[in-house]
Amino acid sequence: MCFKDVRLKRRFVVLLRTIARTVGGSIPFVCQDWANTKAAYRFLSNERVSEAGILAGHFSSTRDRFTASDGIALILHDTTEFSYQREHPHAIGLTKAINSGRDKAGRLRTHTVCGILMHSSLVVTASGLPLGLAAIKFWTRKKFKGTKELKRKINPTRVPIEEKESYRWLENVRQSTDLLADQERCVHIGDRESDIFELFCAAQDAGTHFLVRTCVDRLAGDGTHTVADAMKEVKLKGVHRIEVRDDKGDVDVANLEIRYACIRILPPIGRQKHYPPQELVVTHASERGSPKNRTPIDWKLLTNLPVSSRKEAIEKLDWYAMRWKIETFHKILKSGCRAEYAKLRTAERLTNLIALYCIVIPLSGMIDSCCLGAIPSSMRV
Repeated sequence: MCFKDVRLKRRFVVLLRTIARTVGGSIPFVCQDWANTKAAYRFLSNERVSEAGILAGHFSSTRDRFTASDGIALILHDTTEFSYQREHPHAIGLTKAINSGRDKAGRLRTHTVCGILMHSSLVVTASGLPLGLAAIKFWTRKKFKGTKELKRKINPTRVPIEEKESYRWLENVRQSTDLLADQERCVHIGDRESDIFELFCAAQDAGTHFLVRTCVDRLAGDGTHTVADAMKEVKLKGVHRIEVRDDKGDVDVANLEIRYACIRILPPIGRQKHYPPQELVVTHASERGSPKNRTPIDWKLLTNLPVSSRKEAIEKLDWYAMRWKIETFHKILKSGCRAEYAKLRTAERLTNLIALYCIVIPLSGMIDSCCLGAIPSSMRV
């Protein structure tokens, strides 16, 4: 914690212990009496209290646990949304527009969802033991505009990364790397949303490693072909057999064909003057056949780590499968801590409360839900 006022520090400790004893309860319920409830509301609404101050001590403890551990640490990055229903939604902010069905005339209707977005970075060991959070970013949108509407006015590929919401990926990579202060031991892992060329360059500049699932077929080599074209020429390096569960929960066996190759990947055309090409390893795991009752496994991973054998390729697949732990962490915030049931009226108060919950989860033992058993069988390799 980082509070200059001793009274705030004392109230923070009391509130943290109170919430940890009754996880998921409302503030009046966990505080039991009006005096403590009013003190909790005052703390959350205090202008000198912020999520950064609340989480400072937790980040420091994460660094200490990381230093005491050995080997590679996986830093799992992901974004989640907290939705709320409010009479005055602009006091909190907006997240997205969703389909509300059709009106009597048959026209599609949409409404904007009130809420907060959170991008978090969870540190775990290579065996899956959670060490804590290394970075968190909260934000809201004052006005939501759909992607199609934006594309009518500007070309998104021409907008600098610093002006996009996706810049949060770069910020958290840098913040977590700086916090842990051992770049060689860090491997930053993200889903297809993290497939950002600027992130690859930022990781290289920081001297750290990344492993992301790619969704963009970029130009490769001398620019006359793409990554997909290059991977078609790569020979099969081995087959990996895993057990998965289908949509009905029944156990099934999947045979994954594994291919990997080091490829020179070019930046987007509009960014080629700003960023150099990257020598990255592409690992492709595709399932043989067409399984029933589930989607076939098809992972294309990008990394700046060396992959020179089937064993190392499978290791990278194992590491990416660990990404599900941060999904579980976000689920605990929503289902266990019931963060979306809070009745606080402003974004600042809500983010302070969510930051408290981020500390409460390990204190209450709920972090055990992030262990390997929480990873769906379909994601284990």
